Amino acid sequence: MSQIDTLPPLREVIAEHGLRAKKELGQNFLLDLNLTMRIARAAGELSDVTVIEVGPGPGGLTRALLAAGAKKVIAIERDERTMPALAQIAEAYPGRLEVVSDDALAVDYQALAKGRTKIVANLPYNIATPLLTGWLSEEPWPAWFESLTLMFQKEVADRICAAPGDKAYGRLGVLSGWRTDARIALKVDRNAFTPPPKVTSAVVHMVPKPVEVDVTTRAMEEVTRYAFGQRRKMIRQSLKGLGVPLEALLGPLGLTGEERAENLPVATYVALARAVAAARG
Repeated sequence: MSQIDTLPPLREVIAEHGLRAKKELGQNFLLDLNLTMRIARAAGELSDVTVIEVGPGPGGLTRALLAAGAKKVIAIERDERTMPALAQIAEAYPGRLEVVSDDALAVDYQALAKGRTKIVANLPYNIATPLLTGWLSEEPWPAWFESLTLMFQKEVADRICAAPGDKAYGRLGVLSGWRTDARIALKVDRNAFTPPPKVTSAVVHMVPKPVEVDVTTRAMEEVTRYAFGQRRKMIRQSLKGLGVPLEALLGPLGLTGEERAENLPVATYVALARAVAAARG
């Protein structure tokens, strides 16, 4: 399959509109429409779904999402150079593509959601982690989106999906593991992009799951910030900054204080956050 629709190949689109990827915008364009279709399929059934896409660029993933049957795609793009290329896609898929010209970090995503909504994106790498943590911090939870299917540098993808004891396990893994079921859906070679980034990439698929209503994101962020801020030290040392008596905090949870942050499961961080809140009254 070399083409997924009647539109020109992406290389021709990029040449026609002079769309050189800009490093300052974190742009790396995906030109392989077979690959973009694989990413669209990783998001699951799209026929009755509004898809929010961030950073469509020349529209390779946008085209795949529409070809895969997405009811509507809302694409967030700040690069005005891409607008003519995206307009061609909108014309080929009447009424199904809406382009929002805005800074992805400033958008009210929930206001864009219409019915069943999924977020699918080849994220600009320079804002990928802030976008993800923003979505994972939505309140109330489970959030308004059904799933996240997102491209990251593989190093970041490994951190998102890491388990206790893994070298990559840290604050991002705890937050992701607390609020979602996350898995790496596919790995993407650097040569699939124009220009090729210096690292391998990976697509992560994340599905929100219920969480404890008495534990806030802020409390989890505080506990993990102290725990992993000195990750090589025992938690009795790293958690001192919380300002609560550690003996009363750790003992009821069956912790000796000699444990290290990278070995504690997500459930323990939830219990620590709850205990800190209780100790502070």
